[in-house]
This record gives sequence, C-alpha cells and structure tokens, in this order.
Amino acid sequence: MDQSDEMPSGDLTVRIPAMPGDANANGDIFGGWVVAHMDMAAGIRAAERARGRVATVAINTLTFKKPVKIGDTLCVYTSIEKVGRTSMTILIEAWTQRRTSRVETKVTEGTFVMVSIDDDGRATPLPPDVA
Repeated sequence: MDQSDEMPSGDLTVRIPAMPGDANANGDIFGGWVVAHMDMAAGIRAAERARGRVATVAINTLTFKKPVKIGDTLCVYTSIEKVGRTSMTILIEAWTQRRTSRVETKVTEGTFVMVSIDDDGRATPLPPDVA
C-alpha cells in the first residue's frame, strides 16, 4: 500500500505540537520525545481497559519511519492488539500533521506491552471486557 493511501489505525488518543525545545541540533524532534508520547497514549488506552493502574513492561517493536519537525502536530493512535490475564499488547501509530497540510503522515509505529497493577505495583488480573 502506498504511504499516501494509508490511514491511521486505532483511536486517536493523544495530540500534541512539536516545539523548538523538543528538537535536536538538526531541527528534528528527538525520538525519545515521540516515544514518550507513544508510551503516554499506551498508558491511557491500557488504563481505560484495565479500569485502573497500568505500567509499561516492554516495547516489543519500534520503527521510526520519518522525522518529526518543529511545528508538526503529533497524533498518536492506539488499538488493543492482544489481551492476556494481566497484560495487554497495544499497537501504537504516531502520525504527524504538518503546519501547512491537513494530511497526516505515519512517522513511527510500535507495540507496547502494558500490565494491570494494584496499588502495591503487583500485576493484577484484568477485569472482563465490557462493551
């Protein structure tokens, strides 16, 4: 599939502008800044499903496809790919919307594993999925 024909998968979970303070010496946004917002989105989505606290236990895959530029709006989409007893795998896609365009471009994708935890930080079973 041609990149221009691709659409984000999942639900829009986080939108944030990339600012000059988020950039490296080349004017591109730090990859860690992008990953932090992907992790935040994974946490939001996982906490909704867990109906409680969650923690990131792994990033199974992470692929940077294109740079994020100052002034871009980072749009992070999430979908729950797999649910286990205490953990879930979240598919994360980060897309940018350039200042001069309404079209979004995929810049990063990955899978994050989140675990449901209790107040003491121990893994706890996920509640049944309720639609």
